[in-house]
Amino acid sequence: MTEVKKNSKKEEVKEIKKEKKEVSKKKNDSKKTEKKEKKSLWVRFRIFCHGVKSETLSVHWPSKKDMIRYSIATIFFIVFCAVFFYAIDVIFALIQSIFR
Repeated sequence: MTEVKKNSKKEEVKEIKKEKKEVSKKKNDSKKTEKKEKKSLWVRFRIFCHGVKSETLSVHWPSKKDMIRYSIATIFFIVFCAVFFYAIDVIFALIQSIFR
């Protein structure tokens, strides 16, 4: 009974793979027959610039007050990390000098 199920699953997998190959062949054939006209460089550049402009307009820009707050927080974080790692380095140096 289990052998029959295994064989039927293998056959199903083979059939699915054949169907996928047929579908991909059809897609490739349709791609070859349909050649899209390539737009000129200037037109593609204008489309790109329009997209950049529309994305820039949709961005939520922080206010000056927020930027100052974020900058101060970043500087404090960097200083904290520097002091933390310096302290760890000093502690390990002391421990190493004790055991030598």
